[in-house]
Amino acid sequence: MAERSSTKLLIPHSSAPECSITGVLEQLDAGKSTHGRKIAIILHGSMGHKDYLFQRRLAQRLSQDSFRFDFRGNHESPGVWCYGAFQDDVDDLCVVVQYLQTVYGYVVDMVVGHSRGSIVGMRWLCTAPEARNVTNFINASGRYRMNKVLESEHLKIWQDGFAADGYYDWTTTVARKPVTVRVHPADVDLFVSWDTSLVWDKFPANIHVLTIHGLSDKTVPPCALRYFAYLVDTDPPLPGYSYDALIYARALGTRSPGTHTLHMVEDADHNFTGNQDQLVDYMLEWRDLHEQGELKSSGLWKTGVRGKL
Repeated sequence: MAERSSTKLLIPHSSAPECSITGVLEQLDAGKSTHGRKIAIILHGSMGHKDYLFQRRLAQRLSQDSFRFDFRGNHESPGVWCYGAFQDDVDDLCVVVQYLQTVYGYVVDMVVGHSRGSIVGMRWLCTAPEARNVTNFINASGRYRMNKVLESEHLKIWQDGFAADGYYDWTTTVARKPVTVRVHPADVDLFVSWDTSLVWDKFPANIHVLTIHGLSDKTVPPCALRYFAYLVDTDPPLPGYSYDALIYARALGTRSPGTHTLHMVEDADHNFTGNQDQLVDYMLEWRDLHEQGELKSSGLWKTGVRGKL
């Protein structure tokens, strides 16, 4: 078996020279040519990083090369991170893909995103010519209803800062170090205005998608299973019951030949705390089933149990 290698790369940023992108290239056989070789891109969420949650675990278990990186202003990538600047992240992803194609000759075959990374990945897939060779996309905890963030607990806290100072200094931990970013009301407006609806008409018809969501996710609330049978027969989903994971299932489940698989993880939160190895197991099993031709239609999936949407 070929030995796996990990190489840290600093990728020059064509549109923001001060924001070189830092990432890790995982290769199954670094000694062989990478021209035309397939690669997976792994995208982290808000205030995360390339080794956060499941990202490194997945990269080191995939049966193909992969690249995971820090978006600008996160961990080892310099620059200023902005709460609502999704387009900056999309631009970073474009720079990364162009570099991997130009320098190594890679072909992006798979994209995996968590939360914000899922939203960014979907926009790239819907708009970038370089996405034409992608065959698999994994959406973990992705948000669809951007305006629902206004109902979150942290926004209620931030409002006090907005009223008093015109901004809020958000302090969190990234890679075991305290990090503070300044959020303005305009950043929230930018977040809420990000359009996720283009997946209905622009998402490529050939890509197989896995949406995986924790039933205990309080950041991006998923569907409630007791409503599931009721919801799937409603197009579009009924107001008040338009849970994000189900909306993606409805938007992406009617494409052909691409399919959409919805997998709900019991007792898992937004970050799949305590479930990250299991999460990687699910992702790899789904990929294997597709490669074996066993998932030919869209549906609701749990290991050993599938129901058609």
